[in-house]
Amino acid sequence: MKFAAIDIGSNALRLLFCNVLNGKNDPVFKKAELIRIPLRLGEDAFLQGKISEKKIEKLIKSMKAFQCLIDVYDAIDYRACATSAMREASNSTDIIDRIKKDTGIKIEVIDGSTEADIIYSNHIAEHLSNDNAYLYIDVGGGSTEITLFNKNKVVVSRSFNIGTIRMLHDKISKELWNEFKDWIKNNTKDYRPLVAIGSGGNINKLFAMSRKKQSKPISYGKLKSIYELLDTYTYEERIREFGLKPDRADVIMPASKIFLTIMRLAEIEKMYVPQIGLSDGIVHLLYEKNKSKLAAAI
Repeated sequence: MKFAAIDIGSNALRLLFCNVLNGKNDPVFKKAELIRIPLRLGEDAFLQGKISEKKIEKLIKSMKAFQCLIDVYDAIDYRACATSAMREASNSTDIIDRIKKDTGIKIEVIDGSTEADIIYSNHIAEHLSNDNAYLYIDVGGGSTEITLFNKNKVVVSRSFNIGTIRMLHDKISKELWNEFKDWIKNNTKDYRPLVAIGSGGNINKLFAMSRKKQSKPISYGKLKSIYELLDTYTYEERIREFGLKPDRADVIMPASKIFLTIMRLAEIEKMYVPQIGLSDGIVHLLYEKNKSKLAAAI
């Protein structure tokens, strides 16, 4: 079965195509294509409170292209979810109506709790040791979702309006940052050893820079050393010297700070980076919704 997932984030739009095959015991998820467009809706939503007409037009054009690709790819089902930027934009309802009218794509604006649940539906921890508790951390442009789970059960989950775009534009209050730190300390103190699972484009890039094998974790010390190295370069130098995309070279710094802060406060020494996120979780949920069709086809 072929599925398509659309993630309308604060920093970028993503369209993921994924094939789901019948495995020996469990289904096998094979990513086919990922299209990413750095539209940065969050810069409008967090600074002006609404999304500008210029970006609305680009968003609609992107959704038209996505719809054409979904049709060509013969995806049997899709789901489109919008996160923090669209949650806060005062004109999000009008935008969703325009997209539905012009493209046929129905967009769900999901709250932080739902976003965390979808990300968690990847069930990455099921393939890791039960000897540890895990802290699932997803850092986006507008929010950070944190889920603590132990023995494959969710203990507590929280979404904070702390993200890379907000941090770049100094839109995170001291009170919220302190609440964020207190929550981490209070909710993780009884779980040791604690291991992190990180998701999001920035941690994927940081992990790639570490040159670690995909199955191996990155240490707190290694992540900190990469951050400190990047911090010695200007924005332009990070693009030139490290080959970072222009829309990655700035947000990678606040993302690093968020991850390092969480790891330090929760006394986490290592983090696995399985390169999954919201769009992957959407595919898992689409499979659950449609798996009876797969069984009938076998």
